Amino acid sequence: MADTDEALRAEFHSQTARIPWHDLQSHYARGAVVLVREDMDLVEVAIQLRRDNKARFEAWIAGGEVAGVTDEVASAWYQSNPEVWAVVVAPWVLVQAVTAPSAPSSQS
Repeated sequence: MADTDEALRAEFHSQTARIPWHDLQSHYARGAVVLVREDMDLVEVAIQLRRDNKARFEAWIAGGEVAGVTDEVASAWYQSNPEVWAVVVAPWVLVQAVTAPSAPSSQS
């Protein structure tokens, strides 16, 4: 298992993909989808989740940068079925709204 931030960054970046919201319904139904705000680095959030960085996550949750997908958002996305960026950090699926055609940013 990769354990350096650099190795984790490469691993998560290679596993990040655009996926239609409908394909994530079973994960949403079991409460395993975490919404990451568009201005956040999705890969960095995945790294911190893998590292179980509780303090960082508590700050992000308090700041509204990460949260569970609300029923309202899920319903709107179900109607429009947008593609979202997604990466799995078992048992969680991190998602981020697609705002540009390129991959989500990943700081090096």
